[in-house]
Amino acid sequence: MSRVCSVCNKTQLSGNKVSHSNRKYRKSWGVNVQKVRVVKENGATESVYVCTKCLKSGKVSRA
Repeated sequence: MSRVCSVCNKTQLSGNKVSHSNRKYRKSWGVNVQKVRVVKENGATESVYVCTKCLKSGKVSRA
């Protein structure tokens, strides 16, 4: 599953995870995407990956 939102094109973030002793190592944070069926403009339905922020804000119309 590719962790990319099909509405806002949100992808994973990367950065440093810092321990208590201040040691740093690279870490990546994925996007919370869900596979939902959406209705397109022409009335057809399609299964796409959408992040939960776009789902809550109503940017897609679910089938």
